[in-house]
Amino acid sequence: MFSQSTPDTSQAPDPEAPAVPEQRDGRDGAEKAQAQGGRAPAFAQRLRDLNVGALREVALLPVLGLLLVVGALVSPVFFTVSNIAGIGQQVSALGVVVVGESLILLIGGMDLSLESTYGLAPMVAAWLILPVTAFGNGWKLDPYLGIVVLLAVGALVGLVNGLLIVKGRLNGFIVTLGMTIVLAGLQNGIVKAQTLFGLPTAFSYLGAASFGKVSVSLVVAAVIFVLVGLFLRYHRTGRAIYAVGGNPAAARAAGIKVDRVRIGVYVAGSVLAALGGLMEAGRVSAVTGQQGYGEGLIFSVFAAAVIGGVSLKGGRGNMVGAATGVILLGLVQNILDLANVSNYWIEAIDGGVILFALFLARVIGGEATAE
Repeated sequence: MFSQSTPDTSQAPDPEAPAVPEQRDGRDGAEKAQAQGGRAPAFAQRLRDLNVGALREVALLPVLGLLLVVGALVSPVFFTVSNIAGIGQQVSALGVVVVGESLILLIGGMDLSLESTYGLAPMVAAWLILPVTAFGNGWKLDPYLGIVVLLAVGALVGLVNGLLIVKGRLNGFIVTLGMTIVLAGLQNGIVKAQTLFGLPTAFSYLGAASFGKVSVSLVVAAVIFVLVGLFLRYHRTGRAIYAVGGNPAAARAAGIKVDRVRIGVYVAGSVLAALGGLMEAGRVSAVTGQQGYGEGLIFSVFAAAVIGGVSLKGGRGNMVGAATGVILLGLVQNILDLANVSNYWIEAIDGGVILFALFLARVIGGEATAE
């Protein structure tokens, strides 16, 4: 009733048939080619990344060279030691804040409140140090302890920003914008919009002292750029910052504590902004209610970072590029001052130079250089 089924041997290998090594060799060759093909694109990608990084670092050099030529034509004073040293002292505080903002941009964030931290932190410290007759609160705090308070104010602001943005999952732009206004109001409110003069020597040392013609603030700013650059390049946490900014999900999957890194960077950025404010207060020997927020510092900070190749999208940029952006802004300002350009035109010229530098950096360094 039921027929017995027989197995289909039409596809079974013939035991008498000879081996076919060509097929095995073909598979092996395909596997080798695939492995080599996998390595080749990876190597090519690394090579492209190195080339883009190198281009990004030198993209502003033609602009800087052009500015040096213009400066020499504008005034014979431009290349004097005292003028070059003055440029260095003038941009040192800005440079320190740019380092802080660059770190935050690298993780894919932004912090508008750095300009208010730049003003509030030295204001609080000076208010605690100076007597009532100088618009202080009369505590007459030790200047060195005042510097500790200044750094603590910066750390506190950064911690609050980081927690609200990272843990509270609030929009970083709105959080730091609101914080900017709050801190600016506190800066003026605690001293009733008065300017604090008569700062102790120890408190103003970073911004006022010099080694011969070279200001201490310039040396400090240069050291900060170098140390942060080495940290980002060689330290595990520094590399984690790039990973977090490039792809947070992949960084988390790789075991990086993404939230901790992001909060830590916000704290570090605010501390650097406070330090920059201390340097500026020492340079002008006063803390004014306009320092930072009233001066629109954040626009120069973002301009220096972005034209220096630090991406607003996160995960790309370095301290060499950020430093060249700071130097460019300093040269432009100095040339305008030497040329006695009217204050009414300075902002327009500044903006035009920034746009031109950004365009030229993109042409030289490619699209990734100016995003």
